[in-house]
Amino acid sequence: MTARLALVSHHLCPYVQRAAISLAEKGVSFERVNVDLANKPDWFRAISPLGKVPLLQVRHDNDEEVIFESAVILEYLEETEANPLHPADPLARARHRAWIEVGSAILNSIGRFYSAPDEAAFSNESKALSELFARVEAELSARQQDRFFEGHRFSLVDAVYAPIFRYFDSFDRIGDFGILDGKPLVRAWREALSHRPSVKAAVSADYPQRLDAFLRAKASYLSRAMRLDGHPIATPLARSA
Repeated sequence: MTARLALVSHHLCPYVQRAAISLAEKGVSFERVNVDLANKPDWFRAISPLGKVPLLQVRHDNDEEVIFESAVILEYLEETEANPLHPADPLARARHRAWIEVGSAILNSIGRFYSAPDEAAFSNESKALSELFARVEAELSARQQDRFFEGHRFSLVDAVYAPIFRYFDSFDRIGDFGILDGKPLVRAWREALSHRPSVKAAVSADYPQRLDAFLRAKASYLSRAMRLDGHPIATPLARSA
């Protein structure tokens, strides 16, 4: 019997988006259950060992198994569902998994970027983020990337980087940070992913407003700049470009 799947989510979580994109690309129906991570319900605490999303609830009749951690969820879906997103070749698959790890490092860097407490730290985090994307640009160039990470074939690497690029839709409205300057292949990849139906459907229609509110509420250099008079801000990285 086919399992019934529920993806326990949060509106802004990029790791949830990975799983939602994968499920959509595979054509798998699933229920989506959003939780408030600032006020976690008891049922969520009971089934989430780390208190984080995403969780994938896998239900067979009256039995349920809960899978946690996005990387594990993605691999489970690869093993159990049709329409694989990983390449078949083991070496290529290992390369994809490695660049997924780079994607996770970029997400951590983005978190430090929008949480930086002052202009100096903000500038340093902008440079660090730019350097990570320079490595991605070099990989795309070496592989002669065309549209997606692996040519015209959508892969799990694309599912991982799409939520990363979504952050920049909001960042671009705030100011000119220069992070993706001089990286035409990264920019083209970002553009291609933005039109993918699975990527669009991975968040709710009010995602931009929710992310904006989240960023404004932080005690950071970026949030203080956002709360000023609405004028765009630029880092020394952008000003020197």
